[in-house]
Amino acid sequence: MMKSFWFFAQFLHVFLVFSTLIASVAVQAFTGAYGINYGRIADNIPSPDKVATLLRAAKIKNVRIYDADHSVLKAFSGTGLDLVVGLPNGYLKDMSANEDHAMDWVKENVQAFLPETRIRGIAVGNEVLGGTDYELWGALLGAVKNIYNAIKELGLTDVVQITTAHSQAVFANSFPPSSCIFRDNVKQQYMKPLLEFFSEIGSPFCLNAYPFLAYMSDPENIDINYALFQKTQGISDPKTDLHYDNMLDAQIDAAYAALEDAGFKKMEVIITETGWASRGDDNEAAATVNNARTYNYNLRKRLAKKKGTPLRPKSVVKAYIFAIFNENLKPGPTSERNFGLYKPDGTIAYDIGFHGLVSSSADSLRLSSKDIGARGWSRSQYLILPISMAAAFLLFLR
Repeated sequence: MMKSFWFFAQFLHVFLVFSTLIASVAVQAFTGAYGINYGRIADNIPSPDKVATLLRAAKIKNVRIYDADHSVLKAFSGTGLDLVVGLPNGYLKDMSANEDHAMDWVKENVQAFLPETRIRGIAVGNEVLGGTDYELWGALLGAVKNIYNAIKELGLTDVVQITTAHSQAVFANSFPPSSCIFRDNVKQQYMKPLLEFFSEIGSPFCLNAYPFLAYMSDPENIDINYALFQKTQGISDPKTDLHYDNMLDAQIDAAYAALEDAGFKKMEVIITETGWASRGDDNEAAATVNNARTYNYNLRKRLAKKKGTPLRPKSVVKAYIFAIFNENLKPGPTSERNFGLYKPDGTIAYDIGFHGLVSSSADSLRLSSKDIGARGWSRSQYLILPISMAAAFLLFLR
């Protein structure tokens, strides 16, 4: 009897340890290194359920949307895709001023869809600091805190991460990377308090970084091969003596330098948008299918290596690609409507190793063991594994 009890105690210990490991995998906001943005400013793109099928076939697990549209949240239910929803900029003033409204928003747009829809993050606003609406600058931190407090009160802080994405406009310098700092009018009053709060709750610094836009702003002095991850001389940072063979790594390390200057050396940088337009206006000569294919193919290869940057070699670069589809209703230059990896009918815009929409039959949605390994554990597996272990132990006692 004592022998059986000892074996049971050992089994229980192993089971609890293994369960803890599973839980830690389940609550990660970003699995692996590759994600994608699902913009929907278009009237000709596939329905959300077909998009979920497309992403599963492509084995793209991490997805960001710019709102919390219920048709998308329902379509992604049970798919195993990890989703970051967005609180649009237009909501920030209200959410900052009213805790109850923040709670209602979280209940209606996040809690109501968990756990079937794997909402892993809320992006509170997008590119607010450095933008032109100064009232939003003042509302951002209050909105972030009220949304986080709602998440905390609902017991969801180990499931849902709170972030906000910044553009390059928050920086005063970015070349060489080590010289990068936050702009004076952003840093003290707005950025530092925000970073202090994110440091307390364990959130990363999210950056929208586009070598495409940087190259377009200064094509005479920037080597396009450097922007496209192609062979090039690259640049060397005289302060750190680090060498950069591509612009995205330099942009990421510039963000790390700014964070260190502000006192947040340990904060992780995640790229929440990056991409290359496949078509543009006459003054957007770099927006070609060939360049878009080259950038996104090389970026995918670079992320698959799961390596860091010259300044942070141990911090794996994580990036969400912009975007799934060309969005025909977006305002601005032609390039704005042509960042998609896929055409509106679900076929690929150019080949970087993904496939277009497949049949929506049950067979097309069935996951292989290889798929499961790439996606992490499903809810059913949480149940199957403990039951199997318990059954094996009972058989052993017999």
